[in-house]
Amino acid sequence: MLLEGVPGLAKSLLARTLAAAVDASFRRIQFTPDLLPSDILGSLVYQEETGSFVPAPGPIFANFVLADEINRAPPKVQSALLEAMEEGQVSLGGEGYRLRAPFMVLATQNPLEHHGTYPLSEAQVDRFLMLLLLDYPRRSEELEILRGGFASRKEAISPVTSSREILEARRKVDEVHVEDAIREYVVDLLGATRDPEGVGIPGIGALVAMGASPRAGLALQQAARARAYLSGRPYVLPEDVKALAPDVLRHRLLPTYEAEAQGLGPDQILDRILEAVPAP
Repeated sequence: MLLEGVPGLAKSLLARTLAAAVDASFRRIQFTPDLLPSDILGSLVYQEETGSFVPAPGPIFANFVLADEINRAPPKVQSALLEAMEEGQVSLGGEGYRLRAPFMVLATQNPLEHHGTYPLSEAQVDRFLMLLLLDYPRRSEELEILRGGFASRKEAISPVTSSREILEARRKVDEVHVEDAIREYVVDLLGATRDPEGVGIPGIGALVAMGASPRAGLALQQAARARAYLSGRPYVLPEDVKALAPDVLRHRLLPTYEAEAQGLGPDQILDRILEAVPAP
């Protein structure tokens, strides 16, 4: 999960609170330009007593890993993290070590600051299930923040579920039924992001440089299943797909310079696509 927002919106606190509520292990990695892949994955350490090397696991061996300011580290460090996300394991000294289950990476980045950053490439961002945009709180919410002050950050969070229950819920999500009509709707949305004019959506063909990949379709289908499960339904509705399409697709759609010149971002383009593509 990519969390994008200006500093001070409690992105790190959100990740830490989520891990505490699930009764799972949590590690925070502050990404900096001098970070090395071994600082994340771990390394082999020589043991003088035995004369052999033993693995020293890095902070990635946790259930919830917060990659704070992921665009602050160089590409080789980003790639090491994303490879672990994709493969679910880490190689140390030629041996593969499975990551803990459940395993989730929450990465934060500041969308406004570009000095001294290494933006994630399109292929790297595509590996994140969702990109959530965090905005300033409402007035009433900000008043509550001020009433609590900094002391509210230290409040103990009581777990409401366990890793075992999360894994069981994940299994049940896989059993949620998806009609072929829903799958066709997802494919139509993906096609509209790649060639809007070709599917009869005029006026935005010149605004899209790159559309969503097949991985985006798998992510959207699975996210829609999860939403249906949380709603108490054993089947997916078009509303599930529509509700999650912006979060799943916004980081996979690359606007052209012409779109940026008109002040149009991925969300505005996706709004037009969702309006134009008929739902079953």
